[in-house]
Formats: sequence, structure tokens, C-alpha cells
Amino acid sequence: MAGLLVAIGDSFTEGVGDPHLHYPNGVRGWGDRLARQLGRADPAWRYANLAIRSKFLDQVVADQLEPALAMEPTHVSFYAGGNDLLSLRADVDGLMGRYEAALRRLTGSGAQVVVFTAFDPRTSRLLEPLRRRVLAFNDGVRDLAATHGAVLVDHAALREFEHPMLWAPDRIHMSRHGHKRMAAVVAERIGVPHTLRLRDLVPHERRPWRQVAADEATFVRAEVLPLVRRRLRGEYDGDRITPKWPQPVHPADGMKRLAASRATGPVPGRDLQGAGSGSEQGS
Repeated sequence: MAGLLVAIGDSFTEGVGDPHLHYPNGVRGWGDRLARQLGRADPAWRYANLAIRSKFLDQVVADQLEPALAMEPTHVSFYAGGNDLLSLRADVDGLMGRYEAALRRLTGSGAQVVVFTAFDPRTSRLLEPLRRRVLAFNDGVRDLAATHGAVLVDHAALREFEHPMLWAPDRIHMSRHGHKRMAAVVAERIGVPHTLRLRDLVPHERRPWRQVAADEATFVRAEVLPLVRRRLRGEYDGDRITPKWPQPVHPADGMKRLAASRATGPVPGRDLQGAGSGSEQGS
């Protein structure tokens, strides 16, 4: 049965790591990929995505929660807190208390709410302090999902995501293949058929220790240190962008076509409440 999916959160839901020039903000992501599958399953499905990269939990709640609920969605995806965990001083207990208040508000609306654990970063010993926070966050999300009747996508339990092909170079955001796989997982969790073709994950060979050490040094210089510097300066990419899909659209019209129409006006022959068809290749 068709409905309205509203996605709220941060870069995980906006789609960072899955670049695409023809999509708003230059990224596609699992949310847009899932939306296309919803439109194929039933052209009456509608979709909005309010997520913005680098936002903290309190910012997601303040800026996105009420606008999302005002749309009267049948389904809401909610992921926030990852950027809080990256802070130098993260109060996980306090974070989970605020997370629960937001989750209670969402589930109280009657919408089916989908929540996510965070994938724990086992790729570098440098990230071990972050991993401890992630484990505590994930335990909290699991408990709260069970308590409040939310649909849980336990990303941390999907160990196929240990494959490096599913991650962007920063090791924090999923790659195109990772977002595509996540779209398939969420579709299955909410009972929507999909036609996503997932690439086989060929076992990756173990690298010599010298190569591992060299790669770690490169990773620290290229990704970790710039992130720390930006955080210390209070610079956040999300301060300069707007939501990708702030109003509901019909994915059946074709996501790239809808993106192009934002600059020129409404899609011909359609309004937000109507139903229609369209085709788009390459999901």
C-alpha cells in the first residue's frame, strides 16, 4: 500500500558518499534509491528528504522533525547522532535521552518509523574511542526501537559492510555500492519489493603490513586530520546547503527528471497529490 516516506537525519540519509551530478546537492544515496523503488512498486508513493550533512541530533530535531510530521507521513526514516559521537566530548547517555524524546514524538504520530544503528568502525585502531561510543549508541537504539515499536535496521549487524567496496575513502560514509545495498535492506524491512541489482562482494586479499601502515598514514593525512581541523574551527558543510527534497514528490516521475524540474517549475501534467508514471534507468 502506497504512502508518504519522509527521511530525516544527517549525511547518512542525505546520501554523502554516493555522488551524482543530476541529483540535488550532488548526491543520490540510499533514500533516493529507495524512493525510486517505492515509485516502481506503486506510482502513488510520495517521498521527501529533509536530511542535511553534518547536522547534530538537536539540529535534526529542531529543523526537521516538525516539518516532517506536518506532512502527515505514513513512514519516517530517522537517523541522527552520528555527528554527536564524533565530537571530542560526547555524552552518550544524554544523547540517548534526547534521541528517545524525538523517537517518541515520531512513533506517537502513527507513522511507521525506521531507525538505524551505526556501523562500528573496525577499520582503524585510531578510531577505537569512537567505536566505544558507537557500541553504546547502538545498544541504546536497539533498546529504544523495541520499546517504542520502531522498525530497526541494525547496520552494525550487517557484517557484509566490512567490505571496503561499500565505503567511501573517508571510511565514515557509504560508497555508491553501500548506499545501494542499504536501499535494498530498508526496502526489505518495510515490506516493499525492489529490483536493485547488488554487486557480488568478491573477497578482498589481505595486504602486506607495510601497505597497511602506508594506507593508514595516508588516511590520517587525507581524512582524519582535515576532519579534526574543521571541527575545531566550527566549520560544517551542512551550513551551506538546503534539503534535497523539502516537499513531497512522486518518485514514479523519475528522480532525475524531478531534480531537473526544480529549476524550471512543476513537472508537466502533475501536482503533488496526483499519481502518474515515468521511467528511469539505472537504480
